[in-house]
Amino acid sequence: MTKILGIIGGGQLGMMIAEAAKKMPEHISKIIVLDPTPNCPAAQVGAEQIIGDFKDKDAIVDLADKSDIITYEIESGDSQVLKSVENEAEINPSPDTLKIIQDKFLQKSFLSKNNIPIPEFIQIENLDSVKEGLKKFGYPALLKARRDAYDGRGNFKINSEDEVQKAFDYFKGQKLLLEKYVPFKMEVSVIASRNTKGQIKTYPLVENIHEENILRETIAPARVSIEITKKAEEIANNTMNVLKGAGVFGIEMFVTQENEIVINEIAPRVHNSGHHTLQSSATSQFEQHLRAILGLELGDTTLVRPTIMYNILGSKAFVGKYTPITISESNVYLKMYGKEISKPARKLGHVNVVSQGDETIEDLLSKVELIKDKVITQPIQ
Repeated sequence: MTKILGIIGGGQLGMMIAEAAKKMPEHISKIIVLDPTPNCPAAQVGAEQIIGDFKDKDAIVDLADKSDIITYEIESGDSQVLKSVENEAEINPSPDTLKIIQDKFLQKSFLSKNNIPIPEFIQIENLDSVKEGLKKFGYPALLKARRDAYDGRGNFKINSEDEVQKAFDYFKGQKLLLEKYVPFKMEVSVIASRNTKGQIKTYPLVENIHEENILRETIAPARVSIEITKKAEEIANNTMNVLKGAGVFGIEMFVTQENEIVINEIAPRVHNSGHHTLQSSATSQFEQHLRAILGLELGDTTLVRPTIMYNILGSKAFVGKYTPITISESNVYLKMYGKEISKPARKLGHVNVVSQGDETIEDLLSKVELIKDKVITQPIQ
């Protein structure tokens, strides 16, 4: 029997999930997304849209009434409301898994309890507890919002005693945690999947390069030793075993100066650092996510072709409609997200630069440098 798929969130991730779902008509007959933006990216590729906030109880209930199975592209949905509609629609990852992950303090407490390596952290109740934590961790340290924080939003790096009050005031009463700063030498991630039957597969470790806390480039595979790769994949597998959520998860990690691996954060959804799989792998992360939540056999995660993903971000120079971006290069795959308005650092699309034959990662990096100027957004004249 085919199922009606509901997705909380209709941005670029929801769009690419919807595109993958349309290639699986034997399993999915219809796609409905809940998103506050009219004609969101997912709606532009044929998904029906319920216009509403991700946390709107009535909208979530409406989505559950119309869907057989619900997933999400953003972890901002109300886990309690989702829990209340489990009898109406199957929900994966489960609301219980979402509840753990969407609160960073609960997430880190869960990982610590299960002996998964993470940076030291403490819960913050007030300004005094920030000061006490800084005595323990020293400077710098990271003050973080427990919820609704991504792409560096919701983080404040405290470098000295002079910044403590400013950092605390920045969050305006939000629930917080303080985390010991890890002087990492590389940020990496593993895209991991677990289906409803417990089968687990991971994609090869990738290297992530950020600019101003936003992912700019993903290099697949990561330029690390086999030993580091094995450590990261073992941690990812252990995490999936204890987390027990069905779907694709983006597990962000740090490689420390001592070549140890610690988890930074987990996203209970398809992830920006997995976009390379659209061209690099036999099974994209978007198809894999659907296979996982539908209880199908997971697809092949072998990296067939080394690939670099480069994010197209809105220019800092303007807000408004922009000149269409086009690229005509061999083995360079452009994916735009259908967002009409450019805003500073807004994710508007990405390009995957794929190895041809014996091209090395260094060769691909040189290609990326050549196309960077071609994907800078310019206002329409």
